[in-house]
Amino acid sequence: MYQTSSSNAPRRDLSTSNRMVDVNAVQTARLYQVWKGSNKFICGGRHIFGPDFRSISFTLFLILVPVLSFCVFVSQSLVNKLPHRIGYILQAVTILFTTYIIILLFVTSGRDPGIIPRNSRPPEPDEEVDTSSLSTDWAGSQSGISLPPTKSVTVNGIVVRVKYCQTCMLYRPPRCSHCSICNNCVERFDHHCPWVGQCIGRRNYRHFFMFVSSTTLLCIYIFSCCCVSIRLIMKAENSSFWEAFAESPCSGILIIYTFTVSWFVGGLTAFHIYLILTNQTTYENFRYRYERKMNPYNLGFAHNFKEIFCSKIPDSKNNFRAMVKVELPSSFNTSAYPSRATSPEMPNVSHNIDIEKRHGIEKGEFEDLRRQIRSMGDLERCEPHPLRNNKREHHKSTWEIGPDSQ
Repeated sequence: MYQTSSSNAPRRDLSTSNRMVDVNAVQTARLYQVWKGSNKFICGGRHIFGPDFRSISFTLFLILVPVLSFCVFVSQSLVNKLPHRIGYILQAVTILFTTYIIILLFVTSGRDPGIIPRNSRPPEPDEEVDTSSLSTDWAGSQSGISLPPTKSVTVNGIVVRVKYCQTCMLYRPPRCSHCSICNNCVERFDHHCPWVGQCIGRRNYRHFFMFVSSTTLLCIYIFSCCCVSIRLIMKAENSSFWEAFAESPCSGILIIYTFTVSWFVGGLTAFHIYLILTNQTTYENFRYRYERKMNPYNLGFAHNFKEIFCSKIPDSKNNFRAMVKVELPSSFNTSAYPSRATSPEMPNVSHNIDIEKRHGIEKGEFEDLRRQIRSMGDLERCEPHPLRNNKREHHKSTWEIGPDSQ
C-alpha cells in the first residue's frame, strides 16, 4: 500500500534535534535570577552573599556563645560585687557591642563587594595594539578577535599592567582580580574571607576592618571583665587563682578563650592597619611584595587613611533586581536545559555568545532550509514511493539537515 499526504495538512518536524531555533524567543527575568557568578541571593536579589555564606553561622557561634556565657554567669556576679550598678553597665555595654559586631558581619557579607559587570562579548582591540602580530592560538581569542593577555595603564604616573579576564571578557581595572570562589571580578580585591563567606573588595573593606577590629576589642573587654571577676573572688575569699577558677569556671574558660582568639583577630587587625597605612591589599602584599617606591597607590599615611575611612563608598555597578532580556532557543525546555538560557549581566544586553556558538545560523539560512524541506515535501506528494523507500528518504533527509541544525 502507498501513503499520500494532503497538501493542506501541516508537516510534522523531522526530529526533535533538528527543530529550528526561533531567534525571536525572548523572555524577561531579573538579573539575580540569571547571574553567572556563584553568589547566593536573598530577599529577591536585595542582598548578595558568597557561595560559602553558611560559614556565617559558625562565625556567629564563635561570637554569641562566649558572650551569652559571659552575660549569664560572669556579669551577674559582677552586678552583685561591684558598687553603683557598674555590673549592669558592663552587661549593657557587652550586649550593645555584640549587636554592633553582628550588624557589621552581615553588612560585610550581604552586600556587593565591588563586582565588575561581565561583558556579553569581548571588547574591540585598541587601535594602538598591533593585532597582526598576536597569535591566533592564544586562549583569549574569542569570536575571531585576538586580544593581548595584558595591556598597560598609567596610575599616578606609574605604568602598571592589567590582565584580560577570559571569564568576564574584560580588561580588569587596576587592583581588580577574579575570585575563583565567587567567580566574579572584584574591584580592589583584597581576599575572599571564609569567616564572612564573601569577597572583600572596595565596597565592603571598610566594614570588614571595623568588624575585625571590633571583635578584637570585644575579646579584650570580656577578657578584662573575667580577670576582674577572678580578682574579686580571690580578694573576697582570700583564695588562690586556681581556687577562684574553681569557684567561677566560666570566667577561667572565657579568659583562656578570649586570650587565644584575641591573638588571631588582633594580629589580623594589626596586619590590616599596616595595609591601610601603606595602601595595599592582602592580594597585592602576598603577590607583588610592593616596596615603598614601587607601590603606585601609596600616597602617604594621611591620604591612605582618608581613602579608606573618609571617602564615599561607590554605588554598586550592578542592579540585581533589574529586568533583563533572556533569549532562549524555542526547541529547548528551559527547565530541562537551564544552562543554555542566555543570562546577560547588563540590562541592555540582548544576545548571548554561547547561543551564537551553538546555533550559528542566520535567518537567511533558516529560510533556505524551510524552502528545501517544503520542496522535498512537494516531491513526496507528487511521486509516492513504497513505504520502505519513503522511510529511507525520510532517514536520508534527516541526516542531510542534521549538521546544519547543531
